[in-house]
This record gives sequence, C-alpha cells and structure tokens, in this order.
Amino acid sequence: MTNIRGIVAAMLTPMNRDESINVAELRSQTERMIGAGMHGLFCLGTSGEAYALEEREKIRVIAEVVDRCAGRVPVYAGCGCVTTAETVRLAKAAERIGADVLSVICPYFAVASQEELYRHFMEVADAVHIPVVLYNMPARTGVNLDVDTVGRLSKAGNIAGIKDSSGNFDQILQLIENTADDFAVLSGNDSLVLWTLQAGGKGGICAIANLFPQTMASIYELWRQGEFTKAKEAQDSIRAIRRLLKLGNPNTMVKLTANLIGQPVGPCRKPFWTEDQRLIDEISRVLKEHYGIRVDGKEWGYV
Repeated sequence: MTNIRGIVAAMLTPMNRDESINVAELRSQTERMIGAGMHGLFCLGTSGEAYALEEREKIRVIAEVVDRCAGRVPVYAGCGCVTTAETVRLAKAAERIGADVLSVICPYFAVASQEELYRHFMEVADAVHIPVVLYNMPARTGVNLDVDTVGRLSKAGNIAGIKDSSGNFDQILQLIENTADDFAVLSGNDSLVLWTLQAGGKGGICAIANLFPQTMASIYELWRQGEFTKAKEAQDSIRAIRRLLKLGNPNTMVKLTANLIGQPVGPCRKPFWTEDQRLIDEISRVLKEHYGIRVDGKEWGYV
C-alpha cells in the first residue's frame, strides 16, 4: 500500500491558447512539483479541470504524469465520473497506466443517497487493486459524504483515505475520530492543513501548491520535525493568496496567478475563464504587497 501522507499537489492541467492540453508544460510542472518537495502529485482533480476533459484526454494526462514522475513520488489519479460504470472504466485505465492511488469524487449533478454513494465507492474499489481515496466536495457535487458512510467504507481493504474539501473542520475531526489510524484523512482546504495534522490527519491535497509548492511542502516537513511555530508561519503565509480565490472561480484565480508568476499554464477551458484586467490588477497587488513578487499585470500572457 502506498504511504498516503504529506502534501500532495492538486495539479493544474496546462492548456494552450486553443484549449488543447499543453503536454510539454504538464511534464514541466510535474518536475517542478517534485523538485519543490511535494509528497505526491494529484492529477485530474478540481484544479486539474477533470470536469472539462474527455476520457481520452484524462488517460493522456495520467500517462504523462506517471511517465515523468517515474516513481519518485506517488501519483494520485482523479477518476470520479457521474456514473459508476464510467468511474470504474477510468479507474481500471489509471491502474493499468501505473497510477499509485485513485481519487474518486462523489458523483455530481444528480444527488445520490448515502447508500447509493456507499455502493458506488465499493464497486469502484472492488474493480481495482490499488488504494482509493474518497473525495468529498459538497460545494461542487451537491452532496456531503457523511461520516458514518466514510466509516463503513474505511473498512474496505483498499479504501485508504479521504480528501475532505467541505471546509468543515468539525467534520474532519469526526472523520479522524471515526476511522482507524491507518485511514488517511487529508484536508482539501489548504487553510486547514496544519490543523488537520495536529488533530491526527495525514496531510492535505493542495491547489496553492501550484503557486507556492515549497511553502506548502514545508508545512508538513516543519510539523513532522516538531517545529510548530515555523509550520504555522508557513500555513499563515498563504492566507492572502487564498482570499483571492473568492473573487472568481477558484480554478480561474489559481491559473491566472500561476501565469502572472511566470508559470505558463495557460487558460481554463471556457466558459470557466476570464482575463478581466481588474482581477489581474488585484492579483498583482497581492503578489507585490504580501509576497514581494512584482509582476506587470498590463503585460502578461502565456504560451
């Protein structure tokens, strides 16, 4: 079983201007994340725009990340689709390609009952032989994966953890309290990573790692070394950039910011994209005032 712990980068999927996948930049970002000390790479999550990619594109992304990573850190592949059959098909493909862990989000749009969710996740887990991490994000899926349901699922042999993006820290505490010690509870909210670790969780899957990967990785490493004060300083340092996510679609804001700091990850797929100059100016201001990063918001672009 893969050791599920630490800071896992919720990787962006780089795009060209025509919205095709920028494979060269995807491989470059994979290298950048590993070099910055990430403990794992998560492709095809919310930040990776899995909802906007075709199945063949998802398979290409997984294959490129696995190939470039070459076993240096675990690769988590997002496989959650609306139907169980689609999810199983993509999960099996990811396993064949060489992904180390599967991340499976709750089916979305049509709201499933807790029993339906239980059966969905169990069928996916039974179809593969690698660890499965549940992905709870009620704001996007319209359904919250209850603590009791997670408790039932945690008893399955290869359902090894959960990424909880509810933003509800009490729920994270309950997940930790109601699952075994070897079940990995990961924060999907970057602001709660340190507190999740303190409570007994195993780390976080983080979108801000696309912007400040060394900072995010250091939260875990400093905490592991017993340097709580320094770990808290690193955790607190992302607050200003996190506030920017409220100004628009968080995926858009992260990609805009990444481009502005010199990472040519391109646009999000429309309609989830904007180049509103007011947003660019505000991001530029925050980068300068809080992080000492000077960018010219009037002269920016991407490959």
